[in-house]
Amino acid sequence: MAKTEKAIEALLKEGRTFSPSKKFRDNAHVQDEALYRKAKRNREKLWEDFAKELDWFKKWRKVLTWKVPDAKWFTGGKLNVSYNCLDRHIETARKNKAAIIWVGEFGESITLTYWELYREVNKFANVLKNLGVKKGDRVTIYLPMIPELAIAMLACARIGAPHSIVFGGFSPDSLRDRIRDCKAKVLITSDGGYRRGKVIPLKKNADEALKKTPSIKKVVVVNRVGDKEKVRMKRGRDLWWHKLMEDTSPYCAPERMDSEDMLFILYTSGTTGKPKGIVHTTGGYMVGAYATTKLVFDLKEEDTYWCTADIGWVTGHSYIVYGPLANGATSIMYEGAPDYPDIGRFWAIVEKYAVNIFYTAPTAIRAFMKWGEEHPKKYDLSSLRLLGSVGEPINPEAWMWYHTHIGGKKCPIVDTWWQTETGSILITALPGLTKLKPGSTTIPFPGIEADVVDEAGKSVKVGAGYLVINSPWPSMLRGIYGDRRRYVDTYWSKYPGIYFTGDGAKRDKDGYIWVLGRVDDVMNVAGHRISTMEVESALVDHPAVVESAVVGKSHDLKGQAIVAFTTLKRDVKSSPKLLEELRAHVAKKIGAIARPDEIIFTADLPKTRSGKIMRRLLRNIAEGAVLGDTTTLADPSVVNQLREQHEHKEG
Repeated sequence: MAKTEKAIEALLKEGRTFSPSKKFRDNAHVQDEALYRKAKRNREKLWEDFAKELDWFKKWRKVLTWKVPDAKWFTGGKLNVSYNCLDRHIETARKNKAAIIWVGEFGESITLTYWELYREVNKFANVLKNLGVKKGDRVTIYLPMIPELAIAMLACARIGAPHSIVFGGFSPDSLRDRIRDCKAKVLITSDGGYRRGKVIPLKKNADEALKKTPSIKKVVVVNRVGDKEKVRMKRGRDLWWHKLMEDTSPYCAPERMDSEDMLFILYTSGTTGKPKGIVHTTGGYMVGAYATTKLVFDLKEEDTYWCTADIGWVTGHSYIVYGPLANGATSIMYEGAPDYPDIGRFWAIVEKYAVNIFYTAPTAIRAFMKWGEEHPKKYDLSSLRLLGSVGEPINPEAWMWYHTHIGGKKCPIVDTWWQTETGSILITALPGLTKLKPGSTTIPFPGIEADVVDEAGKSVKVGAGYLVINSPWPSMLRGIYGDRRRYVDTYWSKYPGIYFTGDGAKRDKDGYIWVLGRVDDVMNVAGHRISTMEVESALVDHPAVVESAVVGKSHDLKGQAIVAFTTLKRDVKSSPKLLEELRAHVAKKIGAIARPDEIIFTADLPKTRSGKIMRRLLRNIAEGAVLGDTTTLADPSVVNQLREQHEHKEG
């Protein structure tokens, strides 16, 4: 049996269960099954009631219009996301409550109250307007995790300019491609950012990207690192953030946005190599992010909430900025790594700010395990009452360590499944109600009709299959920017009328869902989705490489590691120096997160007689699993040679 199959079987034999304490249940937003029963009776009424908890300039005429694959939620409704995150709170006792507590790389901190954040967002909204940005114009944001990132995205939402945030770890090429795809008018960046004490030259990266981005008219630059990074400012194009904010009006009327107006574009890896611009709209996304933040995290007025994600990913969009602020929460925003300046950094922050809710990735949890339980023991973590996991499936061992050594055996853990495309959490426990199983995302959020189906689309009551969503939900993507055909082919063609997630899953006898990971050619590396084709293209871009095939390999820390089987040009000799050069080349083309863990030089790749590379066999080689059927290969000896090479490398 292959390693992965053994792991799945072991997963489903997990017999430990954990119920919420009476104290937690008695104080939780959801204490019984009433919400699930309500969803079963009338899903649309459930979502409509959540929508009524937000502020609308004009009420909707119809909750849902559904014509596969196009959904319209809260048709005719008018609202503004920035207004719901800020304006509605400043007329209440929350006016001087902390909205965002920012903690910097070197321990510096800034606390922005709702009133202060409101003024900064209004001022920058006016800055954008003064630069000629109008409703519908796209704005690209390429910033480190600093307060200006949240301010910029909320300002875009205020004036109706869809934002496209590009993770600060991405390369100039990745930034360029995303700007070109959405034809952004303005870029917001900084002179640099920090990562483990080193300066990341964001402005230099941006300048490189901007050589081939004719749509960009203005560049706004935040002064983050100062004299530590000399930057070139292009006259007439580049402008300093702080200069623009001087003498700018502190009020900008919020744009009355239609519920289906675009709120943002966020690029995610796709199997064809070209990133997909996922489109989210205003009303439905806001309802999904608001409702799930409130109920999944059992958010209370007095809570201090910390999601450790980067805002460059969808988790940061929904669960650092939009969801928490719509709920009037205090949200911590952290710039830095979990192990800098030391491996107790996260726990020092939890202690200092008395964090109540902590939401992080299995990658981080496995790193904490590796570093040892003695480190969190040095800190007072007694303020924690709820833990969360996001980004990839969490193995039971990591779940138990998290529960024991971070949660003190008293905190429920909400293991959440969702995607950039879904906008908000779809499968999760509700912490005051759900009996937890280590490693399982448990059951769908009320109003979400998730299923596990076989190849023919038939529901699998117990066993493995594909994870699908049978009906629309408010925060679902509305398309891939500029590519209708790809949207339909990717998500709606495998099973007509049903959303195909691209993930495999198993369902146990209790109806609990266990997500197994990607079934397509997208790898999940430390919670980040990276296309195999994207890495292959970067490798082939190097003059020494003629062909490459990339697969994901199970990794205890990162979930998946990147393994590249690479064929060099005939006159090129392999060497350790070339191997490191290729790894660096991929990092330059895509970003450090895509740097291959292993590169195996090979004279040939396993291909069918029609020329298709058999990645299934390469995955099996990388995992050390049984190869399986090789009869369709043009040259079956290739896989045996590769396996011997890999085993020799491993040995």
